[in-house]
Amino acid sequence: MKRFFSLAVLVLAVTLSATAAQPRLKIKHVEPLSWWVGMTTPLQLMINGEGVSEYDVQILPAGQGVEVTAVHKADSPNYLFVDVKIEDDAKAGVYTLRFKSGNRRVDYNYTIAEREEGSRERRSFTTADFVYLIMPDRFANGDASNDNTKDTAEKVDRSQPGRRHGGDIQGVIDHLDYIADLGATAIWSTPMLLDDENGASYHGYSCSDYYRIDPRYGTNELFCTYVEECHKRDLKVIMDIVPNHSSTSHWWYSDQPFEDWTHKWDSYTQSNWTFSTNMDFNASKSDLYQMESGWFDRSMADMNLDNEFLLNYFKQWAVWWIEYSGLDGFRVDTYPYNEKMPMSRWCEAVMAEYPNFNIVGEVWTSSIPQLAYWQGGNANKDGFDSHLKSIMDFPLHDAIRSAMTESGNCGWGQGMTRVYDVVSHDFVYHDLQNMMIMAANHDTDRIGDVCEGDARRMKIVATLLCTMRGMPQMLYGDELMFRSTDRSKGHPTLRVDFPGGWEGDPVNLFDRSQHTGAQREVFDYTRQLMNWRKSKEVIHTGRTLHFIDRDNTYAFFRYNDTEAVFVYINNSEHTREIPWQRYSEITEGIATGRDVITGEVVEMSGRRVAPMSALVVEFRR
Repeated sequence: MKRFFSLAVLVLAVTLSATAAQPRLKIKHVEPLSWWVGMTTPLQLMINGEGVSEYDVQILPAGQGVEVTAVHKADSPNYLFVDVKIEDDAKAGVYTLRFKSGNRRVDYNYTIAEREEGSRERRSFTTADFVYLIMPDRFANGDASNDNTKDTAEKVDRSQPGRRHGGDIQGVIDHLDYIADLGATAIWSTPMLLDDENGASYHGYSCSDYYRIDPRYGTNELFCTYVEECHKRDLKVIMDIVPNHSSTSHWWYSDQPFEDWTHKWDSYTQSNWTFSTNMDFNASKSDLYQMESGWFDRSMADMNLDNEFLLNYFKQWAVWWIEYSGLDGFRVDTYPYNEKMPMSRWCEAVMAEYPNFNIVGEVWTSSIPQLAYWQGGNANKDGFDSHLKSIMDFPLHDAIRSAMTESGNCGWGQGMTRVYDVVSHDFVYHDLQNMMIMAANHDTDRIGDVCEGDARRMKIVATLLCTMRGMPQMLYGDELMFRSTDRSKGHPTLRVDFPGGWEGDPVNLFDRSQHTGAQREVFDYTRQLMNWRKSKEVIHTGRTLHFIDRDNTYAFFRYNDTEAVFVYINNSEHTREIPWQRYSEITEGIATGRDVITGEVVEMSGRRVAPMSALVVEFRR
């Protein structure tokens, strides 16, 4: 008996010694960070911690309508993917994820909350909106204490165009009244998630953590406050997201869950940028593979959405941010460079959760048929349906910009004929209501540079944006004719700081009283048109009727059964007389209208329009 007892003690001692030698499991990441009762999207937790694959997982307390249904191991032993079923009548609250391996046990609290009433039915941005695009780092610095943080690499250096300048979420909140007063009804901000590169991290397009707002902008909680403050001012919030690539500084990059989590090459290989390979019947498979699998930059790891676990991750991530912060829309960066079938399923998943939600994809091409291919519901010959609701109208963007450089006597197909020609191709598109139109964004030359500081041209651009079909978008500062500091140095110098956004700035252009000369002229004109547009259903949903001319003018009507808006653009260097008789097919029976800018009565005879100017007239039909 004594011998048996001694042996038992020895075995117990060895077991305890072995257990003690094994390090306690530390759960580093559980994503999504939380979830809700009543969601359509299935929940699959990605759990990261050293050696976590050795553990079994359960959710406690049992019997509350929440349970683990499957556990999937990854290639790395430091990950588990856990399927969780949440019944519709499950109780909201804090649950315990229990990890067990032998005698080892670790608990992790996980919140499953009540879903906000009406969340599924939330409305999104439409043609009734005017979208104002900002780069938070360059807009305003509302909290200098977060300019530099201990846990981020790049520090503020406002003297360098390509470095961080210190703008943040608080700075945006502080100037929401300016944006609302201008007439914008939605804000698209370039990404605010953590971008922890050593340099040029200010643009945010190289994400280092998909669930964390960059601390130099603020916190997740402050982002929610930003959305709330926007909604108080009837401003919608569009989040810019990048599923195509992540940063090589992302916490998962050095230990990826699966070998095919990102696209890997024997040596660094960039994308060939030729996304026509997606619809080109003649394209080689190797060209298509390099297009969607090549990297954007050495610091931007190309994500492999053919990996089902990664695709699930991105579906949940999108839904989590909508539900968590109250978002009104997404803009998806570099949309065609993602694997197209998984991204189609991604769009479907988001729309299944939020049927009225809008997602606009960046499809940067001057080819109208290639652009149309990417809009959901388009009758593509290969049967592909992207399920992407909205697309960005780069052909119109290109036409407007080219026309603004051709104010003289133009040849065939030049000047405003370029704009007419693009609009004449509207029959190609599946849904004209869901096209975002713009004359500039954060990746193109400032429209103020294109117009060479000519206030007359800037007002023509504002007229087109406020009256043409689609959802208009304007880059911050274009209402004040901002120009690049040095066009030869590319993107960083067009992404200028908004004067007055930093303490000590000698001029504050958020203050209308400090606008002078051409700045004031452009601002006041743009503001008047943008605010007028808000209530004009005929602009939001009306049809277009346009007329061809070869004298660098462009005339078109936006109309419905009860209203019509006439727009006449004189982009020439000569005064033009409006040929009213030419428009008789739509103006018959109309005697007078109202000049939207001056408020004056407009007779349908004898009106002359000055060089480089526009006329906007509204009529009752």
